[in-house]
Amino acid sequence: MANEELTKRVYVREIKEKFNLRQLSGNDESLNRWVIVPDVNRPGLELAGYSQENDLKRVTVFGNKEIKYLSRITDINYLRDRYNVLTDAYTPCIILSSNLECPKELLEIAQIKNFPIFVSDFKTYRLVVQLIVFLDEKLAPSDTKHGVMMNVYGLGVLLTGESGIGKSELALELIRRGHMLVADDRVDIYRMHNDLICEAPSLLHNMLELRGVGVIDVTLLYGATSVLEKCQLDMVIKLEPYTPINNPDRLGIKGYDMIDILGLEKPYMKIPVREGRAMGVIVESAVANFRLQSAGVDAARIFTGRVFNYIQEENANRKD
Repeated sequence: MANEELTKRVYVREIKEKFNLRQLSGNDESLNRWVIVPDVNRPGLELAGYSQENDLKRVTVFGNKEIKYLSRITDINYLRDRYNVLTDAYTPCIILSSNLECPKELLEIAQIKNFPIFVSDFKTYRLVVQLIVFLDEKLAPSDTKHGVMMNVYGLGVLLTGESGIGKSELALELIRRGHMLVADDRVDIYRMHNDLICEAPSLLHNMLELRGVGVIDVTLLYGATSVLEKCQLDMVIKLEPYTPINNPDRLGIKGYDMIDILGLEKPYMKIPVREGRAMGVIVESAVANFRLQSAGVDAARIFTGRVFNYIQEENANRKD
């Protein structure tokens, strides 16, 4: 996964198309520059002459403040020196916000270097925010899990377990009970803004595989509201074959275990599967109970308290 993250990149061409930017300099080849950092650079320090420790591997945005500052500098050689730094081989591109006019010397240097400069209609703050969101999504660390991703009662639930244990059949039961499918068989997970976002690969959107039946299109069979394009991952449920040795915690006093996915820990529980168990109802109950516990209502501890009080009352009655 680490190697995959290192090779993730966004090409300047994608940024131009996404934000409908007007190109001032650079030819089509210049759009093959790429971005690997999900952030932007407002070049205040660089324009002031300090660039030793600055990260110029980011998209550079010029707003009103930068343009006004540059308009007050009369030393052309100084300006050219600053522009040469800002248009080096590591800077992906420069974008001027608010339809600002590009300084003549900067445009000349960019044309010589075949460096891409663009103009955007967006105001500076809006351009910066949308660029960061776009780059963060494109460059987000990712992983792939074998399982089924469902949205149950508004929570993202990843169903895992060995092949053939009944994950897809359980997903179909949950869909028929009004819940939504996100992904079957393969779940792509992205870490964005300290959240885990799950979706299906484009090839598998809306599809569910049932042994003995084949692949079905959930949208066509159960309607558009039965499928969700993507959702946040809130908990993981592992389905495992029931055996007496498993000896699950019947009261749930221990609480949830945690599983690490892309550096974030998520609640994790195991549910034994055997013939005759209503797995759809059980998963619904597990999710509903998790929501209650998240809100501070713990049925297991309430029950334990009742048992403790009952024992104390019995002991007191015996003494009397």
